[in-house]
Amino acid sequence: MTQAPHGTADHRPDPEAAAGVLERGLGRRSFVQAALAAGAVMAAGVATAAPAAATPSNRTRLPGEVLQPGKGPIDGDVYLPSRPDQVLWGYLPRTTDAPVARVRSGRTITIDTVSHEGLLEDQGRDPVAWFGSKGVPREQVLTDAVAVAKGYSRHTRDFDADGPHVITGPVYVEGARPGDVLKIEPLSALPRVPYGVISSRHGKGALSVSFATAAGGISTAEVMPTTPDGRATKDPLQYGNVSVFTPVAKGRGGVPSATLPVGRRGQVSWPIDPFAGLMAVATVGGTATLDDPLVNSIPPTLGGGNIDVKLLNVGSAFYLPVVAAGALFSVGDPHMSMGNGEVALTALEGSLRLTFRLTVCRKGSKDAPSVAFRYPFGETPDAWVPIGLSDPDGSANGQVSDLDVASRRAVVNALDFLQTDLGMDRAVAYAYLSAAADFEVSQVVDRTVGVHGVIPKSHFR
Repeated sequence: MTQAPHGTADHRPDPEAAAGVLERGLGRRSFVQAALAAGAVMAAGVATAAPAAATPSNRTRLPGEVLQPGKGPIDGDVYLPSRPDQVLWGYLPRTTDAPVARVRSGRTITIDTVSHEGLLEDQGRDPVAWFGSKGVPREQVLTDAVAVAKGYSRHTRDFDADGPHVITGPVYVEGARPGDVLKIEPLSALPRVPYGVISSRHGKGALSVSFATAAGGISTAEVMPTTPDGRATKDPLQYGNVSVFTPVAKGRGGVPSATLPVGRRGQVSWPIDPFAGLMAVATVGGTATLDDPLVNSIPPTLGGGNIDVKLLNVGSAFYLPVVAAGALFSVGDPHMSMGNGEVALTALEGSLRLTFRLTVCRKGSKDAPSVAFRYPFGETPDAWVPIGLSDPDGSANGQVSDLDVASRRAVVNALDFLQTDLGMDRAVAYAYLSAAADFEVSQVVDRTVGVHGVIPKSHFR
């Protein structure tokens, strides 16, 4: 565990200033009361995220420098870097793994996450060379990314079996015990580098070759990517995967934006909205090995993991049921932006410096939605976000990738929340959801697919 530096303007502010930042960003109970008065009404006692301090288009800030480990602004009480001997590449921490940091409930931690893109075996496992081929100077390549790609040795990497994600953690949250809920509040998300990568890989994504069947709904000609599929060679460099390098800079109106070319002279730009695609608590123990398929980082589970819900950005709250003492929180898969569905396989992947507040919620305290004691649940300043997964036990007992199953579970979880937490009659709640709430596809690419509901708080008074 590394404490954040003190006494310099570049690093963590004094406690009073930090408290002010946190209250403005997410708020305490007084801010909740203000939200209620403004019309974001909820039933008494239901936990909520307070209004964000800024809109999504202007709350993202570019730090103006490459955030090498320990350099630049560090907003949290505790700082955790990503070291090769502490991260897990492609797997989530187990309930028996030793924590790499500790934090008291209600306090904050800043974590330097490392994106897997540019590090992977199909990209040469050499980020200096890969990003250099895209015109990135050596000083803009993260030293911890280089160290992980070169020095990771906790298990022998298997590109075809392992998850791609670099997972940082676990973090022990003092006081967390089985049966509790861990409330995860992203407070800031700083791009560590001015670029990201979007990748499409054969056999994966919405237009995978595996779907080129009568039941799959696409033809062979419609498979993406269109490059030759070289997976039979067993050499990842020959697989024909496509990675699109994407610059990030201030765009129109000073809004941090990503840009890609259109034709010879045009371009498409969109505002970035950074968030962690993967936030987890440890759920698997027993005899599971470090690289056991049960802890593969790809499929989301009841412990969260690769949940890929883009609403879980700065200003939101994510609730997970605690299985292990200390919760054992981990994070990875940093995204600079993502579209619902994540259809090509990845979002705009890019390393982020993320600051979270981690809070333990006890059963009966009403500090967390009731559903969260058994299933992941999200919340934004404006909406409750019930989540549904097609196969929430991860890699156990096969894999179900069925959006119908995920949708049904999201609806059931929404009904349970509305009935138990807000006191709605279940039949009335079912009617309300059909007429006024939205159910969106989270992602279709992580083996276990996801759907999340969006229930506007402004509808309730």
